[in-house]
Amino acid sequence: MSPALPPVLAVIGFAFLIITLTALARRLPVPTPILQVVAGLLVGLLPGSSLPALDPELVFLVFLPPILWSAAYGTSLREFKSNLRPISVLAVALVLATAVAVAVAARALLPGLPWAVALALGAIVSPPDAIAAEAIITRLPVPRRLISVLAGESLVNDASALILYRTAVLAAVTGYFSLGEAIVRFFIDAGIGILVGLFVGWLMLRAARITRDSLTEVLVGLLGPYVAWVSAESLHVSAVLACVAGGLYVRQRFSTAVTPLTRIQTRAVWNLLIFLLNAVIFIMLGVQFGELMAAVPGHALAAVARAGLAVSAVVIAVRLVWVPTLALLPRLTRPARRRGPPPHPRELFLLSWTSMRGIVSLAAAFALPLTLAGGAPFPRRAEIILITVTVIVVTLVLQGLTLAPLIRRLRFPPDDARNAEERFARAEALRLGLERLEDLSREPWAGTADVRRIREEFRDRIRRLQDGTDEGNDPWCRLRGAILDAERRGLIRLRNEDAISDEVLIELEQELDLEALRIGAGERR
Repeated sequence: MSPALPPVLAVIGFAFLIITLTALARRLPVPTPILQVVAGLLVGLLPGSSLPALDPELVFLVFLPPILWSAAYGTSLREFKSNLRPISVLAVALVLATAVAVAVAARALLPGLPWAVALALGAIVSPPDAIAAEAIITRLPVPRRLISVLAGESLVNDASALILYRTAVLAAVTGYFSLGEAIVRFFIDAGIGILVGLFVGWLMLRAARITRDSLTEVLVGLLGPYVAWVSAESLHVSAVLACVAGGLYVRQRFSTAVTPLTRIQTRAVWNLLIFLLNAVIFIMLGVQFGELMAAVPGHALAAVARAGLAVSAVVIAVRLVWVPTLALLPRLTRPARRRGPPPHPRELFLLSWTSMRGIVSLAAAFALPLTLAGGAPFPRRAEIILITVTVIVVTLVLQGLTLAPLIRRLRFPPDDARNAEERFARAEALRLGLERLEDLSREPWAGTADVRRIREEFRDRIRRLQDGTDEGNDPWCRLRGAILDAERRGLIRLRNEDAISDEVLIELEQELDLEALRIGAGERR
């Protein structure tokens, strides 16, 4: 086996690879996660490029908590609750159905495979990946309701899959299984895990209110998901739901718990962290696939590849059948007066097709025990890992590459609901601010000229909203953005002439950048 790269070279190589792929992804019609997987695959096949083995516990502890917490934090609780039924059907019932279907197929593909082990394989490949779906879907013109359902599913399906996975592995190792105990354990793990997450979220917000220091508050926010995960794992309950519940809880109260500076810094830190974690995950996925293929003999590799392709077809087919069936079945059983509008076939098909597998499946496969309780090797462990990696790569590449052209071909109508809500929220916030200004104008310290200037600014912004030329729309945005750019260039010139220091430039430039973000010109150079 090729020696592993020195840690420093590995880190430098990963950083260079991430930067290169990010630049390429902006110019190629290929989703970034797929480029990262392919790059990792090539790295794994290069002689002398072997990386340290992927530790499943490290993956679960380092990568999953912040990713799940961030996904929950960015999820609308209103949309989550309004779509609770389809989310539950996908995240719990579909996971169980997929696990059973894969178990039946695995028994046929791998003769002699115990049922418990086959069910463990089904649990491993049953949950679609939150990272892959979010990285691809959110950049495409998809109705917000579909994005909400997919995001909600990805928050919960990992929990149901991992609970089923642990139950099946325990049955395989000990030879003991009780359906009643498994069902009770599912609800206990889920319920206590949610309580742990809520408690950790409450502690985070209490700590943020006490510290009154923005950097400390950002650090507390970064520690929150890890505290929730470790606490839940220590109690042997669902750490996934602990992170999900904590992220949702903090999101609902974060706006009133910290200062604007903390919110800006938190957003920047978390965006960078999640970007790096996603990149490393997908590159490592490709590396592991390449190393596994190189380590398996040619004759065995062909058989495992066929099994992996067959299992991939099963997980895709089950979802393609399950989603429209469960969406249309209630309409056939309910009275006509209680039926809502029928789901559109385009939405059902896209929801059925979006089912890429990812890092949770990979980590669960590598976490399979080496031996049973009696000391015998765990049945078909190597084959299960290779089948899992095959399913991940097939679903990620096949479905990931076809999503963008598929969505363009489906031609979803424009979803203006979010834009309308945003305009309403801006106008209402401005109205309340103007009311507060009128109240404060009677205070002795409020200067008449200052009140008049702010009042005119607010009324002008309200007028632009009513005319449909609000912030973010041209030509007003272009004019204001050009003015801000001129101010920024003037400050840079003053710094270059030694008229002001870099500290002054940074402070004033931040004010200009925040204003550019407010008017929707934050991405213009």
